[in-house]
Amino acid sequence: MISFFAMSLVYLLLIFVIYKGVSSISVEMVFSDTNVLNAILLKERVFDGIFPAIVGTLMLIALSMGFATIFGLSSGIYLSIYAKGRVKSFLNTCFELLATVPSIVVGLFFLLLSIYLHKKYLDSFLPSLLLSSLALSLLILPYIVKNTQLSLDQIPKNIKLLGLGLGFNSMQNLIYILLPYCSKELLSGLFLALGRACEDTAVIMLTGAVASAGIATTIFAKYEALPFYIYYVSSEYSTQSELNSAFGAALILLIIAISLFVLTNLLQKRIRKKYA
Repeated sequence: MISFFAMSLVYLLLIFVIYKGVSSISVEMVFSDTNVLNAILLKERVFDGIFPAIVGTLMLIALSMGFATIFGLSSGIYLSIYAKGRVKSFLNTCFELLATVPSIVVGLFFLLLSIYLHKKYLDSFLPSLLLSSLALSLLILPYIVKNTQLSLDQIPKNIKLLGLGLGFNSMQNLIYILLPYCSKELLSGLFLALGRACEDTAVIMLTGAVASAGIATTIFAKYEALPFYIYYVSSEYSTQSELNSAFGAALILLIIAISLFVLTNLLQKRIRKKYA
């Protein structure tokens, strides 16, 4: 009953966002008065539309997921296969504690880190797309680590020993047997982390996201992002049309998340078919 009630609230919220957002989405909302083709080809800057925020969101997701996937998968593999005893217990505790840290605390930590590095060592190191990506990757890292570890731990013992029995070394057994076997579970965990990366506002508002930076030309530049845009407009709006634009941006962010989910699902099926 409680689950049904919770799911009903979620669907009602989605329906409300779609209802309010559909009527607000338009070419003008995304590109303002800029030529669409020139904006997409980055020949002209979009000043009043949300196209820079859409591009910034995609760049942020790609960078943060790249960092988190590399370190998350490798850490999860280490914890499941190689770590033993007190080392494994200590690292598990560290990742579990990291998962409980509020996003605002992570954002503050990276903000203070950038200030310290800027004053002491790197004059050019300021809040930027890179800093936001690193902060966001740290925030979603525990989800990928624990999901990878759990996925590998649940593989039956006979499957784990299959490659070794065929003459594979431990690395070959991992690459050709274990990872393909639990690929669906691994990708599911990556998608959950992806959902967190899409929506977090507290981290990015402290580490580089601003209201009108345009499209970041380097990873060391400030940038725009849809979650920050939604927060900024919904807290500062003066007319109903401005509030409706926030709903439109929320719907576009939802579409991006669903599109990434579909791509992840297609990738799951492709991998399953390849290794079936």
